[in-house]
Amino acid sequence: MATQSNSPVPTLDEFRTRLKRHGLKATRQRLEVHGAMMTLGHASADMVTEEIQRRATVKVTVASVYNILSQLADLRIYSRRLSNNNKMYFDINNFRHIHLYDKENHYYRDVFDEELMELVQSHLKRRKFRGFTVEDIDIQLIARPTRKSKAV
Repeated sequence: MATQSNSPVPTLDEFRTRLKRHGLKATRQRLEVHGAMMTLGHASADMVTEEIQRRATVKVTVASVYNILSQLADLRIYSRRLSNNNKMYFDINNFRHIHLYDKENHYYRDVFDEELMELVQSHLKRRKFRGFTVEDIDIQLIARPTRKSKAV
């Protein structure tokens, strides 16, 4: 069972290096997408596009941002999360961790519980799934807020 390294979010320089390793150019759009993801952490293409437009640094479309995010997820630089409202979210933290998903507000939060991850991994090592090899563990806790937030 493969485990992902617990590495921090790549800086812009590290991101450039990763792109180069995969034969991709560090275009202005890719760098802006990564910059927005560094701010947002978990985001949909719409959210990243809005963040880039808010910064007014480069012109992008939602389609081009989605394509960049998808390509980065395919390369395992980012990961994907599918929300309950069938919207694709991307996660800049591409290391082993748990997600808490707020199903009412469609918001992801990282939960770092190495003990729980080790318990699950240890348990699954003893299990056999006929016809399958477990490659990774992805735990997502689906929750709803216990109280409503007051509007500011």
